[in-house]
Amino acid sequence: MIGEELHKAVNVNNENEVLHILQTGKPNVDSLDKLGFSPLMLAAQKGYTRLVHILVDHGADINLKNLSGKTSLMLACFCGHLNIIIYLRNSGADLEICDNTGSTAMHYAADGGHLNVIQFLINEGCEIDVKDNISQWTPLMRVSAMSGNADVASLLIETGADVNVLDKDGKSPLMMAALNGHEVLAELFLKKGANPHIQNEYGASILDMAKALERMV
Repeated sequence: MIGEELHKAVNVNNENEVLHILQTGKPNVDSLDKLGFSPLMLAAQKGYTRLVHILVDHGADINLKNLSGKTSLMLACFCGHLNIIIYLRNSGADLEICDNTGSTAMHYAADGGHLNVIQFLINEGCEIDVKDNISQWTPLMRVSAMSGNADVASLLIETGADVNVLDKDGKSPLMMAALNGHEVLAELFLKKGANPHIQNEYGASILDMAKALERMV
């Protein structure tokens, strides 16, 4: 099928074949593969800048979502392809679209740890403290729970991210950083005004958690 041929050509970054299919085969430029990815999503994720331009020029839906609700912009943000992100934004990409978990492009930029991408999104006015709808995590909380990237956290905080924000269980970024062994990040949060006395849904503060862990060792 023509749609499958287009996906195959995009997957191997074959510009000539992509152009040939688009100009002669008349495929659905937004056809989805078995994983729910459109050709534009594949190109954006892989960093194929020229193919992104070609597909958009031929009418690809920039804000189309895959099966998990991710857009081409989100995929490019996670992978750190700033040139593609800028192009998609200038072509009408929506910064505040949420995926099926309520996560935005800012969440995925933070997950990927790309400072230049995060700074671009900030400059474009992307919301810093937006929460997902699963754990109620902001991008800063995602850093606390996963990567522990202090540089990313510092940039988010400097831009206005709330260091004392709470998730659905009442955990703060400081608690999450400590529980996940991100010592440098925890120290950063304390320097930036994190409250060590905040209690989670069980009435435990980070100091209580630290004491409990000491008793277990």
